Amino acid sequence: MMMWKKLLVSLYQAVPAISWLRDYNRATFKADLVAGTVVTMMLIPQSLAYALLAGLPAETGLYASIFPLIAYAIFGSSRTLSVGPVAVVSLMTMVALSNVVEQGSTDYLSAAIVLALLTGGILVVMGIFRLGFIANFLSHTVVSGFITASGILIALSQLRHIFGISAHGDTVPDILSTLMANLNGINTTTAALGLLVLAFLFWARSGVVPMLTRAGIEHNNAALIAKAAPVIGVIATILCVWGWRLDTQGVAIVGAIPTGLPVLVWPKVTLALVEQLWVPALSIAIIGYVESVSVGKTLAAKKRGSINANHELFGLGAANIASAFSGAFPVTGGLSRSVVNFDAGAATQAASIYAAIGIALASLYLTPMLYFLPKATLAATIIVAVLSIVDLSILKKTWRYSSSDFRAVMITILGTLLFGVEMGVICGVLLSIGLYLYRTSVPHVAEVGLVENTQHFRNVRRYHVTTNPKILNLRVDESLFFANASFLENLIYNKVYENDQIAHVVLMCSAINEIDFSALEVLEMINQRLAEQGIKLHLSEVKGPVMDALRYSGFGEHLSGNIYLTQFEAFEDLNRATKI
Repeated sequence: MMMWKKLLVSLYQAVPAISWLRDYNRATFKADLVAGTVVTMMLIPQSLAYALLAGLPAETGLYASIFPLIAYAIFGSSRTLSVGPVAVVSLMTMVALSNVVEQGSTDYLSAAIVLALLTGGILVVMGIFRLGFIANFLSHTVVSGFITASGILIALSQLRHIFGISAHGDTVPDILSTLMANLNGINTTTAALGLLVLAFLFWARSGVVPMLTRAGIEHNNAALIAKAAPVIGVIATILCVWGWRLDTQGVAIVGAIPTGLPVLVWPKVTLALVEQLWVPALSIAIIGYVESVSVGKTLAAKKRGSINANHELFGLGAANIASAFSGAFPVTGGLSRSVVNFDAGAATQAASIYAAIGIALASLYLTPMLYFLPKATLAATIIVAVLSIVDLSILKKTWRYSSSDFRAVMITILGTLLFGVEMGVICGVLLSIGLYLYRTSVPHVAEVGLVENTQHFRNVRRYHVTTNPKILNLRVDESLFFANASFLENLIYNKVYENDQIAHVVLMCSAINEIDFSALEVLEMINQRLAEQGIKLHLSEVKGPVMDALRYSGFGEHLSGNIYLTQFEAFEDLNRATKI
């Protein structure tokens, strides 16, 4: 019996979908079906647009929105996250593939499939080794800066479709220079169509809800209807192009889209291709994972739930592998569609399955109707979608709060805009790690004193406290390890040199969770040098695990002073000793 229970628990852990399938009922079905229908309407234009952004045939966007959604629904831990093509990952895909093969060639699609497979494989391997914590090493501010810069790049890159001119480049200088060089070739019909759709979509974001609310429609329902604005734009422009044959006037259209479901393919993996794509795949995996987990956590918190970071690795890995075998490109959890899914009342991942069925039906029956869809409409859809992720306020916020965070965000944004997405990712990773190392290597150490009529000790610079010139009380607000131990050592020596009355140094260790061997050697050196000057070193409020480590090392036996249970006890004892 115990064996079966363990097997069942293991199955639940491996397949999170089982947990919501057990309690699935009619009410949940209705809620998920409504959400799935709403997301389907949103996904159709978005999927087509992001496929074109990645430099791939439009149908691959639909393919990336069928089996990947089902795969994540089975293995993902979030109940409301919606997976599929997203703007940033599509841009990263285009940049990665453009450096390897020529855009538009058959090898380009093959490389995209391999990129999705590598991305999925990396995520699954990270899940096996439980590396979900890696997301914690990417600073939120740095990621925000990268996403903001990527959004600006994407919006600028789509202007060529809006104006019907040629342009290329992966950086702002390249894109702007090629746009300016081709301004005399603007197709006025395309520009009029694109700008009208752009204006309509921007108006729909703020104007539709108040208009429908005034008409008596409940606010939440009005908000959901507003999300259908891209679909209205698609239908209206298709009719315009078809009715007036604007394609004969130079308006670029999507053209023929193959009808039918994706044919499962075996990716043509070569060693040369793996060598060229594994680094971009790693970047896409990490950025996509961080973005997806961030959205998943936010939505789960709204329902007082949570997600499992390691399960997310498996879920996103499975989604990307499914995308590869569908003949598509890398996917991840999207902010806009996930929010729509949540707001539409999705209760479980069944909503994503219903959305996948909706996209499959569209692939079977609606693709002929998309023949006259203008690329300018898809470009407008992309621009409006990505500008919602552009958050330049992060610069103002970090400027006010932390100069180091501001510099990190600014460098990430400039690196991405001026040197491309790959350099932006590198800057983001290096800056995140650099910020962490800098902050831990320069720990906050406060000289503290006793708050009058209490047993509490606070920073002498912030509070009126009682001190003793012969006792140096230092509170170390960080664990001690090889990178920051020397900082503490130099600080103590400088304090001692500044005040020749000091006879006791007390390290308040309430915030120290760990002391590594290098830091222990530094503490031994501090103890020895202070003892040579007739100064005793004491410790207070040492945590159990740290105390055990110090005891096993024999440090306590050589300590010139004492180890006190509380800082108050240390101060009282040494205060009496220095008055004798």
